[in-house]
Amino acid sequence: MRRRRFLSGLTASLAVGTAGCLASPPENGAISTPDTASTSPADATSTPGPAESFPEEPGATMVGGTELPVPLSEMRHPLPRDYIPAIVEPAFATDWNGLDAGERDPSLPDDAPVLGVERDGRARAYPLRILNHHEVVNDSFAGPIAVTYCVLCGSGVVFERTVAGEPTRFGVSGKLWRSDLVMYDGLTGSLWSQLAATAIRGPRTGDRLVMLPSTLTTWAEWQRSHPGTRVLLPPPRSGTIGEYDRQFDYFTPKYGYGDESQLVGRDSYDGNLHPKTMVIGVVSDGTARAYPFGAVTGEGVINDRVGDLPVVVTAAPDGTLVAYDRRIDGRTFRFVGDSDRHLTADGSRWERTTGRAVDGPQEGRRLRQASDHPPMFWTGWSKFNPGTEVYGVENGQ
Repeated sequence: MRRRRFLSGLTASLAVGTAGCLASPPENGAISTPDTASTSPADATSTPGPAESFPEEPGATMVGGTELPVPLSEMRHPLPRDYIPAIVEPAFATDWNGLDAGERDPSLPDDAPVLGVERDGRARAYPLRILNHHEVVNDSFAGPIAVTYCVLCGSGVVFERTVAGEPTRFGVSGKLWRSDLVMYDGLTGSLWSQLAATAIRGPRTGDRLVMLPSTLTTWAEWQRSHPGTRVLLPPPRSGTIGEYDRQFDYFTPKYGYGDESQLVGRDSYDGNLHPKTMVIGVVSDGTARAYPFGAVTGEGVINDRVGDLPVVVTAAPDGTLVAYDRRIDGRTFRFVGDSDRHLTADGSRWERTTGRAVDGPQEGRRLRQASDHPPMFWTGWSKFNPGTEVYGVENGQ
């Protein structure tokens, strides 16, 4: 039942395409493009000219089979820059209680999906109810970071927000490449692909961002595994780029982007993976492999090898997919299911959500995440990993 609640919450969060990547500008065309230098955190810089002014000379760098820089003709341009207002002054608290939610319950529900980040022994949660509307959160958490989310790909990615060694602010360009969020940086104006973590156009073309581990889970599960965590507060508590008249509803999940059978837990569609199937992907030694939700939950625990990397793939108690490197100190372990919450190996129980051993000879040790990204839609994974293998599915592409 709890897993079902998580999937319903994730579906609700993914249902707000009208507030995220597919938002529609006002019919009268009266769109204000804010001065991104006027509302800035301490380490932000002024924003150079638009990407349209950058030359298109091809280079030697390739991303997913495409030579950089990506021509503007290969991008979709549904919105003006900053129409989706990135958060630049995030505020945090222990919960949402006390927020002004009108007649609605202001608390963040236990089954609300969040992106969790842990750094230097501290933890923060970034609710999808906020990320759906803003897509980028510029934060300072053991260093400058950017927490990003693309509604269309269901992809959450966390980066160090530095360009050419300098901290900068990221905003939403209003463009899409391969249905994925395209950001811009305030230092050079370069365009960055979220899933590729690479500048695809502009002065920094070919540069890569340093990705940081993150976890897609529920608010209740993140609190349980990270006591003392703090959670991002919605605007106006958190400040955004520019001044906007639009009102966002952070307290009520929205539906309409597709029912649950279309979005999660579906293994095949006309012989292929449905675009909205949730998968977790692993890349190692030139091999990419995706593990669909149904295959993972059907087997319970998958001990596998991707290239030269031994992995264990399973589902956490709330239903989200996780993948870990199953080596400790050079030894490779085989894991079996102990309960919905734990795996066992080498006489220890390991938390599925965190990969941490809670007892036995390995107590306190922690498995390294095997995937650079939390789970996402098949449409996002497959477009950026051409030729990927699909576990348990033949001809998955």
